[in-house]
Amino acid sequence: MVELFKHILHLDFEWLFANYNTAIYVVLFLVIFIETGLVAMPFLPGDSLLFTAGLFARSGMLNMSYLLILLFIAAVLGDNCNYWVGRKIGIKIFDIKFRNKALVRKEYLDKTHLFFEKHGTKAIIMARFVPFVRTFAPFAAGVGKMNYKRFFSFDVLGGALWIGSLTTAGYLLGEVEIIRKRIDLVCIGIILISVLPIIISYFKNKSSK
Repeated sequence: MVELFKHILHLDFEWLFANYNTAIYVVLFLVIFIETGLVAMPFLPGDSLLFTAGLFARSGMLNMSYLLILLFIAAVLGDNCNYWVGRKIGIKIFDIKFRNKALVRKEYLDKTHLFFEKHGTKAIIMARFVPFVRTFAPFAAGVGKMNYKRFFSFDVLGGALWIGSLTTAGYLLGEVEIIRKRIDLVCIGIILISVLPIIISYFKNKSSK
């Protein structure tokens, strides 16, 4: 399991194909579900994984239709699981310790609350494209007892936009040779672009203080 997560974090699709063959769809499904569904796992590579999956779909190693459907279901199920954990358990989850350390850092929830205050209900959609906030947004919505029908409708739309845009971007750009050959650098770029709003927000808050 540790070996699997190591290769997932490095987006080593060739290793995944060699060891899991068609079961790679199950692996990708679980990664997206866990990243969006468990507040303790916000570090998994959501954006870059979707883009890379699209690239491999372009090469014919993955079926694009299967990817879009399965990963969309994983994203929506993950968020809904997270919502109900927040609604039923709430902030008690921050009392859970692992090796004398908090399993979940409360500062991420605080930042997500600020994100909600700034963007309102549309934060459910926007959060899909922001690492860490993506994981904590449905949990925060559950803690705040946001109307479930309203949450679900925005979540489905956000999931479709997130999965569709990044996976399709990888698929379309899979024809570009320089991108196909330097997937590692492209993924680093995606990660940097994804966390840019967090970095800007951090320095704005620091300067205002």
